[in-house]
Amino acid sequence: MECINQMISEMNLPEGDRQLIQDRMARHAGRLREIYFHLYANQDETHEYFTDLLRLILQSWIDREPYLKEKDEQVVRFPNWFYSNNLVGGVCYVDLFAETLNGIEERIPYFQELGINYVHLMPFFKVSQGDNDGGYAVSSYREVDERLGTMDDLRRMSRQFHENRIALVADFVFNHTSDEHDWARQAKLGNPKYTDFYYIFDDRAVPDMYEKALREIFPTERPGSFTYKKEIDKWVWTTFHSYQWDLNYANPKVFNAMVGEMLFLANCGIDVLRLDAVAFIWKEMGTPCENLPEAHMIIQAFNLACRIAAPALYFKSEAIVHPDEVIKYIDPAECQLSYNPLLMALLWTCLASKEIRLLRLSMEKRFAIPEGTSWVNYLRCHDDIGWTFSDEDAEQLNIHGFFHRKWLNEFYSGEFPGSFAKGMLFQENKKTGDARISGQAASLAGLEKALEEKDDHKIDLSIKRILMMYTIIMTIGGIPLIYLGDEVGTINQYQFLDDPHKASDSRWMHRPAADWKKIQKRQNQETTEGKIFSGFQAIIRIRKEHLVFGGNKMKVMDVGNDHIFAYLRENCGYFCWCFSNFDQEAHTISPPPFGNSGSNVQVDDLLTGKSYSPGNDMLMEPYQTLLLAWK
Repeated sequence: MECINQMISEMNLPEGDRQLIQDRMARHAGRLREIYFHLYANQDETHEYFTDLLRLILQSWIDREPYLKEKDEQVVRFPNWFYSNNLVGGVCYVDLFAETLNGIEERIPYFQELGINYVHLMPFFKVSQGDNDGGYAVSSYREVDERLGTMDDLRRMSRQFHENRIALVADFVFNHTSDEHDWARQAKLGNPKYTDFYYIFDDRAVPDMYEKALREIFPTERPGSFTYKKEIDKWVWTTFHSYQWDLNYANPKVFNAMVGEMLFLANCGIDVLRLDAVAFIWKEMGTPCENLPEAHMIIQAFNLACRIAAPALYFKSEAIVHPDEVIKYIDPAECQLSYNPLLMALLWTCLASKEIRLLRLSMEKRFAIPEGTSWVNYLRCHDDIGWTFSDEDAEQLNIHGFFHRKWLNEFYSGEFPGSFAKGMLFQENKKTGDARISGQAASLAGLEKALEEKDDHKIDLSIKRILMMYTIIMTIGGIPLIYLGDEVGTINQYQFLDDPHKASDSRWMHRPAADWKKIQKRQNQETTEGKIFSGFQAIIRIRKEHLVFGGNKMKVMDVGNDHIFAYLRENCGYFCWCFSNFDQEAHTISPPPFGNSGSNVQVDDLLTGKSYSPGNDMLMEPYQTLLLAWK
């Protein structure tokens, strides 16, 4: 602390600021030092590197705009702001949704009309003009892609978001950079400082040793996790695409540099950073190099840096791994928010199978997370659907995990007889039989096929499927996230097949440009777009009107029918039974007692206003949801 106090005194700060930053350092710097010296115990200059890190953190705080410092103090006082039932999210690509950052700013009235106030903008940083993994191969964390705008545009837009009470979410792609990032360019030139920023090898000897324990992520693109770079005659670790070079976090200079990039983004007004590919950031010979303890330590150390320099910045983990590993990233000291890939995958599983046993069991075992954290629940996103349910859960229900995944891929690619879905396989591995699924929510739920067949009944069923699953997303507990376009029933687009940079990646079928002529139909209740949009608005309005849908407290219930997913929500003294019928046939169930002590009280469905009471059976229509609330 003596070193820290010396640094602070040298900055000649006003008394109030000096005391504030000293208090934050006293709370967090000790733990940060503990993690740092654990990670870099074998480095000769660890103390010097740590001192550099503290200076960087302090300077980032000094550079922070006054309005952001005010928000910091609000978040310190109300750290669980994300528990609010008023919070509803949306996610989109800047260019595809509104062309530019200025265009996004102009769409604020649309966000407000729909009811969303947490907006995740997919990567908008500088990237190469060719292959860039949809923005996830970042060439500079401090420059906006010139096609989208400038850093000044980002700062102005973020200020407008804050003035309109909209949280701004962005991606922090910190496992790897583009091979066109300046660090990588310097490494190609042989600059020793930057060759140590990556994993670069003269031959295959060491990569072969690592690969004995690694799995292939993109097997159809190339085998293994290393790419030979002819221009430097060396092998580079590239877990994902060949142009995405993995960063070497065993080097403290890499850690410090990435903290600098992270706090720079925080000072641009970003509220939440989605931490991309969190599972892969630490490498160790003889392991799968996924979910290692040091990966968690790095995120915890990032978090501590934020608690000092930018307490309003929170993290959202993206870990598409085994459900038991997903949970491990969720902690107030690590990632306060986390995607819920298990819920997403199982909702689609249930829709195909028409029964909910695996969803019910999995949510019973794995929905609860620590106090001070929250799920981000989603139905679709820019990525594929990986069937990441637990094989152990499936086996408990006599479901064979491998064959069930194979059947799901057949169903959602439209190959299974009687399937209503239209999707495409993604990264099919011929050796293992593994594959994932691409497709828009509306197409996977049957709308595209129904429109092609001009079948009004099937169109109606597909709309019910979409609204049922989004109602679950809105009510089950956590932040609901809409993949923008779903609110008007956007279907698959196939123009990507004509683009040589995209044709081999089926995910581009669910990354279309927003069709604003289609979106304008949202006001017409006679159109498919209008029916879906008004359904979204109704669900969002109900969520915001009822405190019961805040927080995460949820209890899964068994109502004696394997087609009906049921759960009880409780928050602030309010209660709500939520029922969803995943079958295209109607079912009758006997409702449980309502009231705090099982008393028989009549309740109304929040969606329709219809009254229900225990003792009277409830008829649930195909894909119907009931929300029966009381206090």
